[in-house]
Amino acid sequence: MAEADIRKIIHLDMDAFYASVEQRDDPGLRDRPLAVGGSRERGVVMAASYEARRFGVRSAMPSATARRLCPELLFVKPRFEVYKQVSQQIRAIFLEYTPLVEPLSLDEAYLDVTTNLKNMPLASEIAREIRARILAETGLTASAGISYNKFLAKLASDHRKPNGQFVIRPEKGPAFVEGLPVGKFHGVGPATEAKMKRLGIHTGADLKAQSLEFLQRYFGKSGTYYHAIARGQDGRRVVPDRPRKSVGSETTFAQDLGRPIDIEEGVLSVLGDVWGYCERTGVAGRTVTVKIKYADFQIVTRSRTLPAPVASRAELEQASVELVRTIFPLEKKVRLLGVSLSNMGMRVGSAPPQLTLGL
Repeated sequence: MAEADIRKIIHLDMDAFYASVEQRDDPGLRDRPLAVGGSRERGVVMAASYEARRFGVRSAMPSATARRLCPELLFVKPRFEVYKQVSQQIRAIFLEYTPLVEPLSLDEAYLDVTTNLKNMPLASEIAREIRARILAETGLTASAGISYNKFLAKLASDHRKPNGQFVIRPEKGPAFVEGLPVGKFHGVGPATEAKMKRLGIHTGADLKAQSLEFLQRYFGKSGTYYHAIARGQDGRRVVPDRPRKSVGSETTFAQDLGRPIDIEEGVLSVLGDVWGYCERTGVAGRTVTVKIKYADFQIVTRSRTLPAPVASRAELEQASVELVRTIFPLEKKVRLLGVSLSNMGMRVGSAPPQLTLGL
């Protein structure tokens, strides 16, 4: 790889972001095991402090499981407006160094600093300076991964968490990948990891040993991506302000729902945030999806793709209720409902959206 072709990519990831904001704002929560979201009996953990993680508490874990692992666990309700405000503060810092900022969520982003606004030659120094400024201006810590592509930068940011950074240089990239279990790879979820292990693929070295034809046969279009990352290669560019691919909302109810009328009302209660986003941005989706989680934690989804983006809240309500009715008659009670829109596009008669994504 010629030096002129080497990019300098930073992946910045806030440390336990939601939980850290709560601990920052409430001194009584500091140094204590904390979960954001859910409750002691219901719901799902959205974020866990590092004190809670020592007990095995993780995001997306049922609250009841988290409480069993850590009986002293404290639960707090999320404050998304606060998280968004902090995220905007952090993104403003990023933009002082490069316009090439690709937000992945409120708490992480890629930065391409190959050419940067500070004329700083070392990406590692840029990352160190950004992390120091985040701490000074928000009171929060961040971790950073620095490498020559997005895949490796994201791997690197996990390597020194919390409050650290790690560099994977071009000459070290392929060997670094070979030594990792495939479950650590961004883009390899639990189902794909299990499938790879059934095929005898446990590490990056095992993945690298497979031919492109083999990977395409078993993993379809993703096979090309897996073939490349096994060699430390990733040609994806940092793309500022990516168009949103979907918007959704869900809630876990205080009591399981067992009557069809309650379930229909539950669906209507969760789609307000979804339609609010559509109204603010002028966009909507053609595909409506309803998510149902039963009391035994089984999850099913029902989807419908419409000829054009949903044009009104009434249309979204009608499609969502019709979809959830397909699970009637109920065989078991429902604990969570969600509604989402995908295949995004402009609503008829709406103005072009002014999107402002978070960190």
